[in-house]
Amino acid sequence: MELEGTRIIAADRATVWAHLNSAETLKACIPGCEELTGSPEDGFEAVVKQKVGPVKATFKGAVTLQDVDAPNSYRIIGEGKGGVAGFAKGAANVALADVEDGTELTYHVDAKVGGKLAQLGSRIVGGFAKKMADQFFENFQGVVEGKDETA
Repeated sequence: MELEGTRIIAADRATVWAHLNSAETLKACIPGCEELTGSPEDGFEAVVKQKVGPVKATFKGAVTLQDVDAPNSYRIIGEGKGGVAGFAKGAANVALADVEDGTELTYHVDAKVGGKLAQLGSRIVGGFAKKMADQFFENFQGVVEGKDETA
């Protein structure tokens, strides 16, 4: 399943880049994230609780950054295991560009699921993935622009 989108964030590219590499910001923005530790250099470990349709799961996973071209772009690769619920894994290309009102963040995500999650069907899983991506980037924009006090 593939997702893509663009957001204009009212901040300079260096600020947006710093937040994209901050464990604290990422934890605040990932829906259902209970724990996120690590660094951009060594990768991140995360614990995320989510409900997809009728399936509730706690995913434990790892995220690494590749093809880092600071402060322009990177590829973020992650995999999470949710026990009997199955697994989710994917990669996202994230790029930043200067625009008149701040920074344009463009993303292209390619994700796969297996186990019980895959049995839910692509409509449910695809809708959930789109909702998660939209929620993450909305949260991220709020944190970077200073509208969200949680981070």
